[in-house]
Amino acid sequence: MPSEIIQWFPGHMARTRREIGENLKNVDFVIELLDARIPLSSQNPEIARICGDKPRLTLCSRASLADPKMTKVWKAYFAANGRKCIFYDCITGEGMNEITLAARELLAAKLERYREKGMEGRKLRAMIVGIPNVGKSSIINKLSGTKSAKVENRPGVTRKQQWIPTNAGFDLLDTPGVLWPKFEDPKTGENLAVTGAIKDDILDIETLASILVNRLRALYPDKTMARYKLKEEALAEELSDFDVLERIGKARGFLVSGGEIDLERTAKMLLEEFRSGKIGRMTIDLPPENGEKENA
Repeated sequence: MPSEIIQWFPGHMARTRREIGENLKNVDFVIELLDARIPLSSQNPEIARICGDKPRLTLCSRASLADPKMTKVWKAYFAANGRKCIFYDCITGEGMNEITLAARELLAAKLERYREKGMEGRKLRAMIVGIPNVGKSSIINKLSGTKSAKVENRPGVTRKQQWIPTNAGFDLLDTPGVLWPKFEDPKTGENLAVTGAIKDDILDIETLASILVNRLRALYPDKTMARYKLKEEALAEELSDFDVLERIGKARGFLVSGGEIDLERTAKMLLEEFRSGKIGRMTIDLPPENGEKENA
């Protein structure tokens, strides 16, 4: 695993963590965004520590790109661990109508106290947190019905604090996307890079595509063979991930002068097709009890 992914955390992210901690006193609950394709890898372990006892609602974005069978497994996992989690998609609308009810259930005791004090109409406030490029701007704009959120994909970008009213019964405070100092399991960093949470230029594009090939041949060989018209022997165990990447490039006809395979073009195509769901709906994280070292 390249050290660029294992330890890439820039120092200015400490400022973002402090900002999240300082704003906790201003909110009723925290909305933590995860990626439905990597619910484990996209969990920042520091969020739980920073938030402490503050009520936390977990939302998994891009549900239409995730494997629906694995989504059921992950829902059961979160429920078994006492966490309210909604898988949603801003494009298809899946899960969007569950968010308001889930927030009110999470804060039922506080809302009851408000009613007893004659403050039934008091607006709730939430802070939204998550890794870079997990879809914070999309969910904010969807809930608010506007395009008011201008969320940078660059981690640690400081913006003027703004409360965004929503149609879900609460106001939202946005925060910059934030990662954590070191990925203890290399597969966590790899999965973040493959899905685009870490910018592609931090790692050689062909190496990154080979990592994706590793996931595809292990978890979704049939979909991979169907998409790229590969025969079963093209995913044989004796072939390296890089060999399989070459087979995919050859199948697509990505050739340059001399008949060599254009691996850079192949790598970019493979990553784009995975991220857009063209290969199929896929989840590359398994719940801890079902996977070695907590990852697929």
